Amino acid sequence: MATSEEEKPKLKPTKIFKCKNPECKAWVRDEFAATEQACPICKGPMSRSMRHLPAVQNKPKPQPRKPKSDF
Repeated sequence: MATSEEEKPKLKPTKIFKCKNPECKAWVRDEFAATEQACPICKGPMSRSMRHLPAVQNKPKPQPRKPKSDF
């Protein structure tokens, strides 16, 4: 099974948060991280890091709709 260069996703340096606990392998992209920086698995502290990852297409967060009476 040969893989060509076209099949590989393009990797780009991405900011991440990774768990400081050596037994925990959790990490999360910066753009998907919660405001509080606690590990989603072990609830330990997280540290900033970089990782080469494929780009993701972020969908904008839906804005809450205004009631019709506000128009």
